[in-house]
Amino acid sequence: MSILKKVMLIDDDQVNNFVCESIIKTEQFADEVISYELAEEALDHLKKTAAEHPEDFPSLIFLDINMPGMDGWSFIDEYRKLPEEVTNQCCLFMLSSAVDRKDIISAKSIKEVKDFFSKPLSPEILSFIQEEFACNLR
Repeated sequence: MSILKKVMLIDDDQVNNFVCESIIKTEQFADEVISYELAEEALDHLKKTAAEHPEDFPSLIFLDINMPGMDGWSFIDEYRKLPEEVTNQCCLFMLSSAVDRKDIISAKSIKEVKDFFSKPLSPEILSFIQEEFACNLR
């Protein structure tokens, strides 16, 4: 049995999403993994889920920072507008290739962001999340 019910990936890099999905499935970290290359589409999915089937809201979201259209920062601004009773049940992590120290500090200062990780996703990152954030995961 997996640790989580559902994980969402939001990253404009299709190859990265494929690699992340493979690692999450191989490590039996989640029963289901859904990927979005556009943050706007991911947000639409989350809004609909929150309104119609909040029990299906992802347990964890990995969010990239630099994406065309809506970037990670804009996504978070909109994510904050979702009902807290739903978002409080979800752990949001930044997973980015951004190496700008300001981005890392900014990400870690945002209440909704549990932590910042540099790509690529690894089994070690998943283990760290499981150990450090176990009380928040479902």
